[in-house]
Amino acid sequence: MTGNERIVRLKTVLARTGLSRSTLYRKIADGTFPRQVPISTRGAGWYESTINQWIHDPAGWRADNAGMES
Repeated sequence: MTGNERIVRLKTVLARTGLSRSTLYRKIADGTFPRQVPISTRGAGWYESTINQWIHDPAGWRADNAGMES
């Protein structure tokens, strides 16, 4: 992860992936979509590179092999 990594918010993630909000959160719970990262006390987003990885291979993406998940 570089210091210049872009963080995108929910609206952008939904637009880029084509997922509904409920499907997105269900996939996060299943471990088949990247988890959010905190950006403030009440805000969160996703690393753009991780979203790009998911878009490239949605069926093969898993939290345990993403390399960016904690």
